[in-house]
Amino acid sequence: MLSENLKKETLANHQQLEKMLVVKMKSIRSPQDYVDLLQLFYTYFGGLETLIDQHINANELSDHAARRKSAALAQDIIDLGGQPLPKATGADLPPINDTLDAFAAMYVIEGSTLGGKIISKMMAQQLNIPDGKGLSFFNGYGEDTDAMWQAFKQRLDEKPKNEQEEAKMIHTADQTFAMFHAWITKQAA
Repeated sequence: MLSENLKKETLANHQQLEKMLVVKMKSIRSPQDYVDLLQLFYTYFGGLETLIDQHINANELSDHAARRKSAALAQDIIDLGGQPLPKATGADLPPINDTLDAFAAMYVIEGSTLGGKIISKMMAQQLNIPDGKGLSFFNGYGEDTDAMWQAFKQRLDEKPKNEQEEAKMIHTADQTFAMFHAWITKQAA
């Protein structure tokens, strides 16, 4: 099944990225630090969504509009007193040439919702955010997060029609993780 193979084949780059993000999250001490973290997600995911939107719409994925993350990220940034930065473009993003690539990149974006509840609680406590402002991205789909993930994985598993298409999707997802890591490194320089 593609979703299981994606998890296995992208593990190294996924773990590298996750390790980097956990260090950043643990070092957050102010709302500005948190805005800086949100900007990393906004700029990269926002750029990805622009490319994904060229290949996926409601016909391909009925709840595609509800799965977009950049608007929630932008609102969180604004709620915390920041302004969204320009989105990543060009060579900073993996090539998204068709629906297979788009679904593979969405795998990375959708997967980011899974740890969101934990991160949201951590940020609320670290920054004393009692009203939830600035936490909509990490709150993801709330109580529906697991159901939304399962529904996405089911649709994802239907996409590849042969081994070559599956290999292509695995490659794109792996690149998406690796390039997000590179994007974060570049922004810190």
